[in-house]
Amino acid sequence: MINTAFGEDQLKRRWMEFWNRENEDRPLLSVAVPKENARRSPAPTAPNGIKERWLDTEFQIKCARYGAENTIYLAESFPIFNPNLGPDFLGAVCGCDLKFSNVTSWAEPCIREYDDFPDIVFDKSNPWWKKMVEITQAAVDDANGDYLVGITDIHPGADAVVSLRGADVAAMDLYLEPEEFKKRVWQIFDVFKEVTQGLHDIISQKQKGSSNWMCLYHPEKLWYVTSCDFSYMISGEHFREFILPELTAEENWLPATIYHLDGIGSLTHLDTLLNVKEINGIQWVPGSGKAPAREWGEVLKKIQKAGKCIEMSCAPEDIIPLCEILDPRGVHFGIGGNLDRYEAESLIKEAERVCRKKRAQFAV
Repeated sequence: MINTAFGEDQLKRRWMEFWNRENEDRPLLSVAVPKENARRSPAPTAPNGIKERWLDTEFQIKCARYGAENTIYLAESFPIFNPNLGPDFLGAVCGCDLKFSNVTSWAEPCIREYDDFPDIVFDKSNPWWKKMVEITQAAVDDANGDYLVGITDIHPGADAVVSLRGADVAAMDLYLEPEEFKKRVWQIFDVFKEVTQGLHDIISQKQKGSSNWMCLYHPEKLWYVTSCDFSYMISGEHFREFILPELTAEENWLPATIYHLDGIGSLTHLDTLLNVKEINGIQWVPGSGKAPAREWGEVLKKIQKAGKCIEMSCAPEDIIPLCEILDPRGVHFGIGGNLDRYEAESLIKEAERVCRKKRAQFAV
């Protein structure tokens, strides 16, 4: 892989230490900085239309390579391109349409009445699936080991029902159409397996291991994010009845997983999730405008006490306070902010120093 601080073998070793919760020196850190004195080729020229920018495979691949060639990846970070049609991609594979803005896409719900909508099955002729296969294959052919290719953003289960039905209507389904809701969730699970395995098979032609939009790397296995953003809207009782059975099936099918816990309303379900032994870790996302990462120490320690890995996005000023209170094993922090290389490398060294000091204190 190009422009990484570690050689490929060392990078793989570090990421296996993360999954095995054996990284004792410090948390794994992902921080990328602009490459100094880069021989910059001209930036790719974007197509005129918004939708065209999303669907132009050549443009997407050129952007991926341009970014990788002009960035330095420090600590455990690495160059990666995640083919992306937005969070409702799986819903689109299951039958809805997508609309695009500059920064995201959204679903146009298509199920007005369940009785009028056929059973949900995987259709290889679906245009959104064919486009994702095209982008993923083109990325694999271009990467040639220079950068990783991730599996696209896939939201199965209740989130895909929301894509097809709309959030408000799906929430009412728990009361008015509970059996139909469950039926569609399980149909979507079968589509999820076909889509995830199909994309992994394409990527595995030239790449060992896997990654995705969370930008964590498993050097040996297929791993994927599990999540349910819809859970923010529902009670713990409804989560256990409508979400947990299918989620547990996802966890059993996937070789490794990190659960994406998004928003303070979702903390209602944390204890339930920590009791799912197949979940390897939790990504905690407090949400926009909430307290910074360093103020969520009790939540993170609870996750760690349950024997789970931790993933969290942090500002630079969060890293040292969190290193002071957490065991580094099985912890990954993605560092945001506009650091230059000197600032980033200094922060990495300080994290190592703080963790080394903690180890010495416990050894006494």
